[in-house]
Amino acid sequence: MKHLIAPSVLSADFANLQRDVEMINSSEADWFHVDIMDGVFVPNISFGFPVMEAIARHAKKPLDVHLMIVNPDQYIERFVKAGASSITVHYEACPHLHRTVQSIHEAGAKASVALNPHTPVELLTDILIDLDMVLIMSVNPGFGGQQFIPNTLDKIRRLRSLANMLNPDLLIEVDGGVGLHNTPDLIHAGADVLVAGNAIFAAASPAEMISSMKHLPSAQSNSI
Repeated sequence: MKHLIAPSVLSADFANLQRDVEMINSSEADWFHVDIMDGVFVPNISFGFPVMEAIARHAKKPLDVHLMIVNPDQYIERFVKAGASSITVHYEACPHLHRTVQSIHEAGAKASVALNPHTPVELLTDILIDLDMVLIMSVNPGFGGQQFIPNTLDKIRRLRSLANMLNPDLLIEVDGGVGLHNTPDLIHAGADVLVAGNAIFAAASPAEMISSMKHLPSAQSNSI
């Protein structure tokens, strides 16, 4: 499968949000990545339902919603009604993770679990078969513009190995410090979906940056 690009609208220009949504619609991007932060689970607040619903009204591609919040269960149905195609919850925020994943599927969305940088992928062994995707955080969640954590590549490799045994169709998503400089290594390690914010929206031409990231070969391909 060709890797997917999911621009993070957290890095968009909020004074021109519809313009940036239309840019993503017309670009080679595959998904919209929507970060929801509550200022409790992470030290930042992003946006809530009114902004997400506004994005959904104009978006022509799936909304990949990343909940960096405590008690995500109470909002799952509302996020699906607001337009979420996929919902990611954090392992660290869900004491009853299996039940949360079931709730996401019952609401009609694909279910994904995110892991913070310190959380081993092996902790998902017993639930991996129930997931559509795992999001590996390659920075500490809460703010854009952070530096990529190199150990992420090893985590992706370990997760891909685990998924090959338990859930070969699992998608692996990576979020944080992603750009042209590490896209080939991430693909080669086993990533399927790349979330990029600053790398896209700070570029002179965001659409061209999306295209460049979309068409970069893996590091293995570059070495041949």
